[in-house]
Amino acid sequence: MYQYTICNQPDEDIFRRQCEALERKIPGIVKVSELTDVDTSKTCIYEKSGARITIKNDCYIGGVFVDSEIELTQFFKD
Repeated sequence: MYQYTICNQPDEDIFRRQCEALERKIPGIVKVSELTDVDTSKTCIYEKSGARITIKNDCYIGGVFVDSEIELTQFFKD
């Protein structure tokens, strides 16, 4: 599992921009679901070739995080 910290505080705008960047940069990515928790935390779940990629705007822990079953920096080298 690969884990990336995008921001050290929850931020809706950064969360949205990260989702858009993944959709734009990763060919074949599919959005599976988007969830909102009672504390307004959001989670967006994607799949790419059977691998799961989860983006969280976590208000409880505090931050924007990406957990992925595949290494993602390969798609962001340019």
